[in-house]
Amino acid sequence: MLMDKPHPSRGQKGWLPSLYFTGGLCLLLIGQALPAITLSQADALRIGRKIWQNECNGTVSGLTSWNSDENFASLGIGHFIWYPEGMRGPFEESFPKLVNFVASRGAKLPKSLLGRGELHCPWKSRTEFLRAQQTPEMKQLRQFLVDTVDLQAQFMVERLQKALPKMLDESAPSNRAKVQQQFQRVASSSRGCYALVDYVNFKGEGTLHTERYQNQGWGLLQVLEEMHGMTGDAAEEFSRSAAAVLTRRVHNAPPERNESRWLPGWIHRVRSYSRG
Repeated sequence: MLMDKPHPSRGQKGWLPSLYFTGGLCLLLIGQALPAITLSQADALRIGRKIWQNECNGTVSGLTSWNSDENFASLGIGHFIWYPEGMRGPFEESFPKLVNFVASRGAKLPKSLLGRGELHCPWKSRTEFLRAQQTPEMKQLRQFLVDTVDLQAQFMVERLQKALPKMLDESAPSNRAKVQQQFQRVASSSRGCYALVDYVNFKGEGTLHTERYQNQGWGLLQVLEEMHGMTGDAAEEFSRSAAAVLTRRVHNAPPERNESRWLPGWIHRVRSYSRG
């Protein structure tokens, strides 16, 4: 069950370009000196709850997970990656960045997240992590994640804000105008805005060369590059493009990854973008 009353946002900061949510509509404003991001608690909770449902099936227990074939914990509504000390992988670590973000907005951190220096996952393996499910530390961590749903959503919006310059820098010069145009086109509707926020958290920006199979990525950049329309339902086209990109990822993946098992769920998720 979704929690009804996560704590309200504590203060907000913004960067350029800025995303404005007005009556559920997300507008991208590029290259202008704009004030801090405007994201109401209602908008943040709406997006956050959808992503919580997508990633965790809307459950509190799903906020702290560790998949059997991975060497990292997946935490929060966006399953933010957290590696134990000394471990790394091809995927970008995002949970320490989330902790810094929510702390800067005034959220109270559990004791396990306090301290100086780099923030490492205290559980060294999935076995340790599963054994700790009913410990006070894990319960405090889950409560912290329940209480900051709105801030986690804002963190994802900030990531989306920062994604466009990174994607334009990675894209071929001849392709940059199209990528920016498709980004703006999708962002111009409430359905499209949610799709952008969800997908960039789900599969990343598509700018890391370590996140590619056979030199082909599967992030937001690749989805936008697949789009060619100028009119019509941008969210619907984004949904189709995302499905094609993810199908290609599975085709290119090493056999030992067995990614075909995930594809039906991935396709179901991105098809929801066209339904709002």
